[in-house]
Amino acid sequence: MAGLFEKKKHGGSAVALDEVEVSILRSLAVQLLELVGPGEEPVEGEDPLAALFAEGPSEPPSDVALARLFPEAYTGPGTDPDDKDLREASAEFRRFTENDLRGRKREDALAVVRTLDSLGAKGDGGTVLELAAADARHWLGTLNDLRLTIGTRLEVTDEDESGELYRLLDDDPRKPMVMAYLWLGALQESLIETLMP
Repeated sequence: MAGLFEKKKHGGSAVALDEVEVSILRSLAVQLLELVGPGEEPVEGEDPLAALFAEGPSEPPSDVALARLFPEAYTGPGTDPDDKDLREASAEFRRFTENDLRGRKREDALAVVRTLDSLGAKGDGGTVLELAAADARHWLGTLNDLRLTIGTRLEVTDEDESGELYRLLDDDPRKPMVMAYLWLGALQESLIETLMP
């Protein structure tokens, strides 16, 4: 898995992917969609604008990966976990923002799945994924969400980035996910670079 995004001459980004890479990216994006959950569709006959003002959850998710994707706004490291005012402010913020954030994450992951589904394989089993600058936002969002999710599941810390992850033995059960985590990071970084002037 060595393909990285490159800047196209007339704008946008491109990366060569083989069938396995396409399959891995699609599978991870679908798993992200399942983790984030289905969207709330407006009830038939109700005002569609009502969904815009619907209140979301006020409690953080119990799943650690979801909690990483939807973090607390005002509490966390360095704050007093017993501070009632901060907890209430975080709950209020979550209630009015989490549904929208979930919707955006779903939209990004669906765009990635649709892009991958539209690719036609070349004779050698590979293809070139080309993204317009507008599509890159969806890809960046999903690549970031996938890295956060996998990193949380692997219990990655800043110190792990340059050490233990690179030295896992081949028989370590974490190795496939670590490889995916590192590859997604390289894809994300290369895509960001193609978008810089």
